[in-house]
Amino acid sequence: MSELDLITGEAPGRYAQALLELAEDTKSLKSIEKDVSKLKKIFAGSGPLRDALANPVFATEDKVAVVRNVAMKAKVSKLMTQFVGTAAQNRRAEEIPAMFTAFEKMLALKRGSETAKVVSAKKLTAAELTKIKSELKKSLGRTVDVETSVDPALLGGFVVKIGSQLYDSSLKTKLEDLKLALKEV
Repeated sequence: MSELDLITGEAPGRYAQALLELAEDTKSLKSIEKDVSKLKKIFAGSGPLRDALANPVFATEDKVAVVRNVAMKAKVSKLMTQFVGTAAQNRRAEEIPAMFTAFEKMLALKRGSETAKVVSAKKLTAAELTKIKSELKKSLGRTVDVETSVDPALLGGFVVKIGSQLYDSSLKTKLEDLKLALKEV
């Protein structure tokens, strides 16, 4: 079992591998990559959708119809619509978001890049994002894709997570460290 299987579970990893191979065979990797990103955002942003797909009360046919409708409304490729429909038909509808995550990880590994999750206190400007990417590439020695999010509780600075590594330069953490140091005095 690979490291990816341990993270995502076996089925999402197998489905992601199949999607990657299908995309390569049909020479539609760029299109599928965009579709995965688009659908991943839709699934992440809709708790009721995820809850419905995980609910055993709903029939498999209903789940197939829902994921196909979501795919069609998102205007993704026919291959992607068939993929999510097949996954739902095989009773894997609730695992579709994990399949997308596994797909992105496999694609990044294939390209020799890695994904960093950057959480900042405020929305990063394009210049700041470019600077972070170049510094990460310099320190890691490989291309790094960046996913950003905002958490005002950080007060300032940012937190970068790459795999199991965490780089925390947030003002919140620095203040907590200072508070602990003052308690020791």
